[in-house]
Amino acid sequence: MSGGSLEELFADAVAGLFDILRAAPAEGARPVEREIVVDAADTTSLLIDFLGDVLARAHIAREAFESVRFQHLTATELKAVLTGYVPARFERDVKAVTYHEADVVRTDGEWSTTIVLDI
Repeated sequence: MSGGSLEELFADAVAGLFDILRAAPAEGARPVEREIVVDAADTTSLLIDFLGDVLARAHIAREAFESVRFQHLTATELKAVLTGYVPARFERDVKAVTYHEADVVRTDGEWSTTIVLDI
């Protein structure tokens, strides 16, 4: 996974997570908006902790997120607003976002990482 900015990398990671979950919108699904705040020791931990929090919200509140708007994002902290809907179901399950092989790096102006999910 890669992006031209941290915002793009983190937003693409959320989109990728929900591509795997395959959320099917409920008929007349109500829109949802959630604020999320995360801080971590480094950028890799920030991304994994962020995705883990997004996944937990999906499971606990049964919400699927289509977009993320970052109000604040640095190498170690973020504040974002997730928007989405209540799905009828998730066609697949993701148990956890892991730190295995995760390493957010910047090379030639491009941010990239590998994310391993426990399915």
